[in-house]
Amino acid sequence: MPRTLDIGEKIAQLRSFYKQEGRAPSYAEMAGLFGYKSKNAVYNPVNKLIDLNYLIRSAKGRIGFTAKITGGIAILGSVQAGFPSPAEEELIDTINLDEFLVARPEATYLLTVSGDSMIEAGIHPGDLVLVEKGGVPKKSDIVVAQVDGEWTMKYFGRDKEGVYLDPANSSYTRIRPERSMAIGGIVKAVVRKYA
Repeated sequence: MPRTLDIGEKIAQLRSFYKQEGRAPSYAEMAGLFGYKSKNAVYNPVNKLIDLNYLIRSAKGRIGFTAKITGGIAILGSVQAGFPSPAEEELIDTINLDEFLVARPEATYLLTVSGDSMIEAGIHPGDLVLVEKGGVPKKSDIVVAQVDGEWTMKYFGRDKEGVYLDPANSSYTRIRPERSMAIGGIVKAVVRKYA
């Protein structure tokens, strides 16, 4: 008796694979993922998922994911932030926020903000900051740094006295390391969730 094709289960397995690996599986990997003994058994579910626009097949036969698997969000146009203007909703493209915000996934991490020392830079308690390790900060980059054993997030600067960190809140003062300072990464984006 032929096995029934549970597309929902296959989609969940592919999403899980994408979250772990950041890419589409090969046919051999899909066979293992779906519990099949051979790569040939994968062709039927793959064709069904292509028909449903979850997968695409390149001219060379390689499988790729669409935004239905990777979690892309539709870009419908632009909105005027000044004076109101007529708007037309038109699907322009789909975007995956990871691809938009993260240039180097292997060097990127998120931190939850606590404290208000960067509030004038638009970074509030509870926000998430996307931080990329390994870069050399420039003046006015916002960095996550360990200063004399304590972690903080501030504007990076350098003058004739050496490096310093500036807050974005007039209630706080400039920090200069007394013993050591190590840069943990440069802030690349801020994420705030409303309601």
